[in-house]
Amino acid sequence: MLDVVVTIIVVLYSFAILFVLIHSLFDAHLIYHYLISFKKKTQIGYSSDFIPSVTIQLPVYNELFVVERLIDAVAVIDYPREKLEIQILDDSTDETSGIIADKVTLLQQLNISIQHIQRKDREGFKGGALKHGLDLAKGEFLAVFDADFLPSKDFLKRTIPFFKDAKIGMVQTKWGHINKDTSLLTNLQSIALDGHFSIEQQGRNAAGYFINFNGTAGVWRKQTILDAGNWQSDTLTEDLDLSYRAQMKGWKFIYLEDFNTPAELPPFVSALKSQQFRWTKGGAETARKHMRPLFASKASLSVKLNGAFHLIYSFGFISVITNALLSVPLLFIKEFYPDYNLLFKISSFIYISLFIYILHYFVSYLNNTSGSLMQKVIGFILRFPLFVSLFIGLSLNNSIGIIQGYLGIKSGFIRTPKFNAVDQTKEIITGKYIQPKINWLNITEGVLILYFLFGVIQSICFKNYASLPLLLMALTGFSMIFILSIKEWRQKSFATLHE
Repeated sequence: MLDVVVTIIVVLYSFAILFVLIHSLFDAHLIYHYLISFKKKTQIGYSSDFIPSVTIQLPVYNELFVVERLIDAVAVIDYPREKLEIQILDDSTDETSGIIADKVTLLQQLNISIQHIQRKDREGFKGGALKHGLDLAKGEFLAVFDADFLPSKDFLKRTIPFFKDAKIGMVQTKWGHINKDTSLLTNLQSIALDGHFSIEQQGRNAAGYFINFNGTAGVWRKQTILDAGNWQSDTLTEDLDLSYRAQMKGWKFIYLEDFNTPAELPPFVSALKSQQFRWTKGGAETARKHMRPLFASKASLSVKLNGAFHLIYSFGFISVITNALLSVPLLFIKEFYPDYNLLFKISSFIYISLFIYILHYFVSYLNNTSGSLMQKVIGFILRFPLFVSLFIGLSLNNSIGIIQGYLGIKSGFIRTPKFNAVDQTKEIITGKYIQPKINWLNITEGVLILYFLFGVIQSICFKNYASLPLLLMALTGFSMIFILSIKEWRQKSFATLHE
C-alpha cells in the first residue's frame, strides 16, 4: 500500500513539473518577442480626418470612494464634444448612486454629454451592464474604464487613430499603478501585473498571437463586439471571453506597451484574494468554453497552441501548489526510495523553468522601474523571492477557483473593492466594502504554515538543501497570507465592537 502511495506521489509530481517546464518554454518564446519589439513605438498621430463618435462606458457597482475621481478624469478627456458621450452604468446599491446623480447634473449643466444609467437588477454583473449600455450607445467605438482607473486627457487621441485600419477591433493600453509603493503587498502585485502586460501582452501581440482585453483601459469597435456575439456573462472573465470570440472571428487587437493608464492595486489581502479567485476561475471557465472552438478556428497552428497555453495559463497555480505540497513527502521518498533517484535527477531540468521565470520578471522589472541599473538589480533581488512567496501563498485560493471553473461550478461576480488610498490607513479597513472573515480557507492556510515549517526542518535534517528554497518560500507565502488575513479581521472586528 505504501509503495502505491509513493508511486502516486511521484506521478503527480512528474506531471506538475512537466506542465511547468512546457509552460516556461512558451514563456521563453514570449520573452524573445518582447525583447525584439518593446523599443518600437506604437503611436499614430491624431488626425482631424478621422474623428469617429465615441462612447465612454464606466461600469460601477458600489464605488463610494473612487467614483467621483473617475468621473472627473473622464470629463476632461480631450476629444470633440459633439463626438463624445459618457455612460455611467450604475448598478450600485449604496450612496454611490447619489454621488453620481449630483455629479452628472453638474456636468450636464456644462454641456457635457453624460448619462446616469441604472438597471432594475444586476443581471449578468459587469458584462450585463456593458451589454445594456451598448444597446443605448451612440458611439462607433466604446472606451471602458473600471472605477479605480485614471485615464489621461489624451487617451482617445492616443488610441482612436489605430482604428483607421478597418481590421482593428480593440486597442488595449498598459495598466499603471497609483499606489505601487504604499506597501509591500501592492509593490509585489505590481511586479506580477508588469510581467503580464510587458512580457505576455506585448510578446503575444508582437508575435501575432491572440491577446486579451483586460476589462478596462481599452477601446472596442462596436461592430467587433456585435460581430463576436456581444458581451456574455457565462464566465467571470467576460473580457477574456469576448476577446477570444472576436479574434477567432478574424478581428485584430493592438496592445500599447508605451502608453499607461494608471489604476489602484488592492491594498488588502482579502481584496487581492477575491480578485485573484475571480480572474483564475474566470480564466478556467473561458478555457473550458473556447478550447474546442479555438482549435476548430481558421487560426494558424502556432496561434492555436499559444492561445491554448494562454487560456490554461492559470493552471500553473495548480502545478505550484501540487509541487509545494508534495515537496515534503518527496523528502522522505528521496531518502528511503533510491530507485527513484534517476527520476529526481531528470526533474532537475525544472531549474530551466526557474531561470526562464526569473528572466521574465527581471526583464519586466528593469523596464518598469525607475532608478539606476544597480538600484533596479538590487531591488529585484530583494523583491523576487517575496513575490514568488506571495503567489505560492495565493496558490491554494486560486487553485480552488480554477478547479471550480473547469468543473463548471458557478459562483457570483465578487468585484474588487477600491478605496482611493495612496496610503493604507486603519480608517479604510474599518469602513465599508471590506468584510474580512475567518473561514475554512484561512484555517487551512494556517495549518499549511506548520506543514511547511516541518518540511523546512526535515529538509535540513536530511541535508536535502535543493528542496529548501521552495519550502522556505511556501512557508513565507502562506505566513504572509495568513497573518495579513488575521490582521485585517482583527482590525475590522475591533472597529465593529467599538461602533
